[in-house]
Amino acid sequence: MNVSKPLLNIKKIEKTRINQVDFNNLAFGKNYSDHMMYCDYVDGEWQTPQIVPYGPMEYAPSAKVFHYGQAVFEGMKAFKDDNGEVHLFRPEQNFERINKSSKRLAIPEFPKDFFFESLETLLQLDTDWIKAGQGNSLYIRPFVIATEEGVAASPSDQYRFMIITCPAQAYYSQPVKVIFAQEYSRSADGGVGYAKAAGNYGAQFYPTNLAKEKGYQQVIWTDAKSHNYLEEAGTMNIFFRIGDKLLTAPTNDRILDGVSRKSVIQLAKDNGIEIEIAPVEVKRIVEAARKGELKEIFGTGTAATIAKVIGFEHDGVYRDLPEVESPYSDFMKKSLQDIQYNRAEDKHGWLHKVS
Repeated sequence: MNVSKPLLNIKKIEKTRINQVDFNNLAFGKNYSDHMMYCDYVDGEWQTPQIVPYGPMEYAPSAKVFHYGQAVFEGMKAFKDDNGEVHLFRPEQNFERINKSSKRLAIPEFPKDFFFESLETLLQLDTDWIKAGQGNSLYIRPFVIATEEGVAASPSDQYRFMIITCPAQAYYSQPVKVIFAQEYSRSADGGVGYAKAAGNYGAQFYPTNLAKEKGYQQVIWTDAKSHNYLEEAGTMNIFFRIGDKLLTAPTNDRILDGVSRKSVIQLAKDNGIEIEIAPVEVKRIVEAARKGELKEIFGTGTAATIAKVIGFEHDGVYRDLPEVESPYSDFMKKSLQDIQYNRAEDKHGWLHKVS
């Protein structure tokens, strides 16, 4: 008789660490919740997921993730509403995207029932780490790495899928200044730009550091061929407002299909805001700024939600953006967060209640 494997094995903490955390002064990604999940891929199949106390793990120096970068991740958030109920925001999108990213890096896709059962159990165990109130959330980091020992240049045959969580507040608490990329590129045609591959972000750090030395917090990346088209920021998709019209680049194999991005697009349509999804020329944005027609630039992302841009540099010239009445960025941020905290009607079924 075939006996199915239990969906989860759980080992709970002996003592919580929550009292060691100052929830009023959280540095993003520095404090981790009590439990984590891991699940190994061995002998051609994913094993039983394990939920254990958060802590270090040991890997061989020859694990392939260290040598060939087979690693992808996701970013999600859980929110607690005023009734103490916990909700995820569009988690199906994140599940589908991590498997899309995995496939691009020759990593086996993760089972849907393993993902959601593990995630919901983790959130139930660590529900006290999810604080109610504006701006509070639990950031969720699913990721998968290659764990097979061996330095041969080939895909791993062993992997570990993990989920860790950390309490979070605003990623960008202040508006940011950006520089338009003219030398370095984030991704190229046929590459892995659309995937949340770890190496995409590692490769950004050096040019972003150069931007920071000049007083900018982020780079808005341009296409690798010509640097004539604006595509996305370091950790965010990007929107531009010229007059009353919103502009954003279409997704392709260079641009991440952001969950917040597609949510903002839908909110614009819901509220009669004209939106143009088409390649965004640098010269169009620079000219609009010169004429005073560029009203706003803002980034969207899970960690940031909405991040305002107050100025940009291109060709060595810095341009401030105007202060506008009733900015779209404020409207979009409030609209998104009202849904995420279950304060507004969820017309599109974006919330997933954790029961």
